Amino acid sequence: MQTYRIKDIATLAGVSTGTVDRILHKRGRVSAEAQEKVDEILKEINYQPNLIARSLALKKKYNFIILTPQPVKGEYWGKLAEGVDKAEQELACYNISVQRFYFDQYDEQSFDAAVSLVTQTDCQGVIVATLFRDSVVKLGTHLDTIHVPYVLIDAYVENTHCVAYYGTHSYDSGYIAGRLLFEQIQIDSDVVVFYFNRKGSHHSTQVARREEGFYDYFRHRHHRGHIYTLQMRAEENSDNDAVLTAFFKANPQVKAGIIFNSRAYLVGKYLEKWNRAKDFKLIGYDVLDDNIHFLQNGLITHLIAQRPEVQGLNAVKVLFRHLIMKEEVEQVNYMPIDILTKENIVYYNNYI
Repeated sequence: MQTYRIKDIATLAGVSTGTVDRILHKRGRVSAEAQEKVDEILKEINYQPNLIARSLALKKKYNFIILTPQPVKGEYWGKLAEGVDKAEQELACYNISVQRFYFDQYDEQSFDAAVSLVTQTDCQGVIVATLFRDSVVKLGTHLDTIHVPYVLIDAYVENTHCVAYYGTHSYDSGYIAGRLLFEQIQIDSDVVVFYFNRKGSHHSTQVARREEGFYDYFRHRHHRGHIYTLQMRAEENSDNDAVLTAFFKANPQVKAGIIFNSRAYLVGKYLEKWNRAKDFKLIGYDVLDDNIHFLQNGLITHLIAQRPEVQGLNAVKVLFRHLIMKEEVEQVNYMPIDILTKENIVYYNNYI
């Protein structure tokens, strides 16, 4: 395949080499006419820059930052971190590294403290888990001001100028969860929504959108039962047993429930301990090892998954494509909403 120099492209397009250089490297201004001429030539010759040679020649290093909850192996954020690790390994030859900052996913102040560290760190791109919407918007505004591109994961946040988003359509995910639960109950059955205590925002961005979709489905189907809400602790704690026991003692008619985050296994353990699995329908999110266990033994009827490994992988790679390859990238990239049962979980693959 023929190699085209900037001088060659300039000659073919009838413009100066400086104009071609500005277009290829997206710096400075050029006329619309010159842009059109060069774009046409680039398309004709199927121009592909020698990215490795460029990166090594310039010896430029790219530091990407990712801001997520602390990853734990086998859990949701741990699986997302696996995708980030894989992308970093694949892109190492381009002088790309990923610096990790973590926060407590149940504490908004912890997120804000991590953001403060991020804003003091030199970087060329940022990936943000959007659990705390208002704080994410503030961070996005700051990054816009200093012209640092950023990618959102977990839940899409409007009023930002993110380069890209990778995650599910949170509202639709909740709507689907509503259908899955509704189809297992009677129209006048009572159900319970389990929540986990969070400092700061009442619910994460993701949970709030899922909740909205869930309630809309039940409303559209004219559900006549009562929907209870129950607050629990996010970690395994003896207080949870007491809270659940008190609830079920006061509301023995409740035979179905849902959890909008990855903590379904905490309720599963209670149901298993007190042998309530046969008469209770539970739906949860995310393919955690503990959640899979309870899905397989029937304590959880459905898990809704969103491929966190793929989110992590693509979030890093899209910054690479945007910054180094100078590609136009799709801003909103919805992941599949995977519905898993004990019959199909064995075939599920994270696809990275």
